[in-house]
Amino acid sequence: MNSQNTFPDFAIELTGLQKTYEAKGKMEAKRALKGIDLKIPRGSIFGLLGPNGAGKSTLINIMSGLVNKSEGQVKVWDYDLDTNPREVASALGVVPQEVNMDPFFTPRESMELMAGFYGVPEKERRSDEILEALGLGDKKDAYVRQLSGGMKRRLMVAKAMVHTPPILILDEPTAGVDVELRRQLWEYVKELHAKGTTIVLTTHYLEEAQEMCDQIAIINHGEVIACESTDTLLSRMDRKKLIVHPETAIDEIPETLKDLDIAMRPDGALIVSYRANETRVMDLLNRMRESGVRIKDLATEEADLEDVFVSMTREEA
Repeated sequence: MNSQNTFPDFAIELTGLQKTYEAKGKMEAKRALKGIDLKIPRGSIFGLLGPNGAGKSTLINIMSGLVNKSEGQVKVWDYDLDTNPREVASALGVVPQEVNMDPFFTPRESMELMAGFYGVPEKERRSDEILEALGLGDKKDAYVRQLSGGMKRRLMVAKAMVHTPPILILDEPTAGVDVELRRQLWEYVKELHAKGTTIVLTTHYLEEAQEMCDQIAIINHGEVIACESTDTLLSRMDRKKLIVHPETAIDEIPETLKDLDIAMRPDGALIVSYRANETRVMDLLNRMRESGVRIKDLATEEADLEDVFVSMTREEA
């Protein structure tokens, strides 16, 4: 697709991207994006995370041509959105959050119609192949209205791939999808990635992002507050949890321990959150003993992506 017959280092480059929704009636103007600078490496699985209203969907809609930016530059597969909008559209396959398709079409008809929109010649179309890969081969001639919610969402992914774009954007692709369908979807996404497709993922399932993504950007209040490899992002968070099972059940947390970040689980275990670079486990255990807590068993847990996400978005609130 690239006119120079070379592949760009970055699949997507955003520079100073801003979006302000103008005031209407009694509603004040809203700055949804406040100068986003972001580079998404070609061939990566890139996570775009943030709380509701952070600006993720606005960013995706600008790249998709559904929303006009206020300021800044958008380059997709080395094409500038302002000067080459058709090339940008061809480089992207976008799976939106909302399931939106004609209920009286069959999946195969939906695929063929979408392929026609993108100008894919009939002899180059892969409708049946893509539907089969997504577990919809036996439903290709059923009406869309007869499909389950999970099948409709997979059909959205299939439609986004009809023109074989080098970049696939998945906006909450597994929302409302059961575990088995989610597994099938991710298997297909991994196959696409192995063939060189760049994947951009937004999700509220943080364990998915932690497992799937090479790199993650966290957006909050229209700004990028972190953009690092997944491993680096996790290593920045040195919070750990000490899980203590008392030998004898206790009814409440001892007063002498309440200055700690401590909670009691329904099973009676005490959970202490602490920073490894500030507190030693041995010191915590000594305090437990001094407070009369006799320890039957203990374990420690590393921080996961959810801990990082909550911590960083809370700090920016």
